[in-house]
Amino acid sequence: MLLQTLREQVLEANLELSRRGLALFTFGNASGIDRASGLVAIKPSGVPYERMRAQDLPILDLDGKVVDGEMRPSSDLDTHLGLYRFSAEIGGVVHTHSRSATIWAQARRPIPCFGTTHADYFRGEVPVTQVLSDEEVRTEEASTGAAIIRALAGRDPLEMPGMLVAGHGPFTWGRDAVEAAHHAVLLEEVAALALATVSINPAAVPIPRSLLDRHFLRKHGAGAFYGQPGAPS
Repeated sequence: MLLQTLREQVLEANLELSRRGLALFTFGNASGIDRASGLVAIKPSGVPYERMRAQDLPILDLDGKVVDGEMRPSSDLDTHLGLYRFSAEIGGVVHTHSRSATIWAQARRPIPCFGTTHADYFRGEVPVTQVLSDEEVRTEEASTGAAIIRALAGRDPLEMPGMLVAGHGPFTWGRDAVEAAHHAVLLEEVAALALATVSINPAAVPIPRSLLDRHFLRKHGAGAFYGQPGAPS
C-alpha cells in the first residue's frame, strides 16, 4: 500500500469519529497498518479534526520510529503498536472517549450482551481490562496495550473487536482503519443500549448463548448468510 493511500484511509477513519460525535475537540485517534511494509499511519497528537490533512499523519515502523512526516504521533501510539504486534489480523485501531462506552469503562464493568443488536457485532460481553498498577502507569500507553491483550486471552480479536480500558475508555480494531472506526460507532451504540437497559431493569440478564451465537454467526464466519455476497455486513 502506498503511504498516501494509507494516510487517506486513516484520515477517513479519524474523520468518521468526529462526524459520529465520538471524538470531541482533539480527543481520540485512529491508526492503520500496511502489513506488507510494516508501516503505521496514525493521527497526529493534538490536531483538531477539522484542520487535519492526510499529509499531517506521521508514518512509523512497528518500533515507533518515525519514517515519514513532520508531526508528533498520538500519545496513544504505543497501545496501537502493541495491538499490531499482537495479531496480524488487526489492520486498524481506534480509541475514543465516547460517552456511553466510557461510562462503562469508568464503572469498570464489562458490557453484557443483553440483546441481538450487541450479538450481531460482539461475540459476548465486551470485556474491561484490569486497572493498571502504579508501576504500569509509568509506561501507561504500552501497559494499556498489554492489559487489552491480557483481557483478550482465548478470544479471536475479530470476534471481539473492542475493549474497555478501566478508568479510561474504549479501544476498537478491525481489518483496517475504516472497519475499526465502524466498530467504535457500534460499540458506543451497544454501550448506550446496555446503559438504558440496566437503568430500566437493574436485574436484566444477558441473552442465551445460543441466540448470541446465532446472531453473530449469521453475519460473520464461513457460514454467514446475512446480506449479499461480497457486501460488508
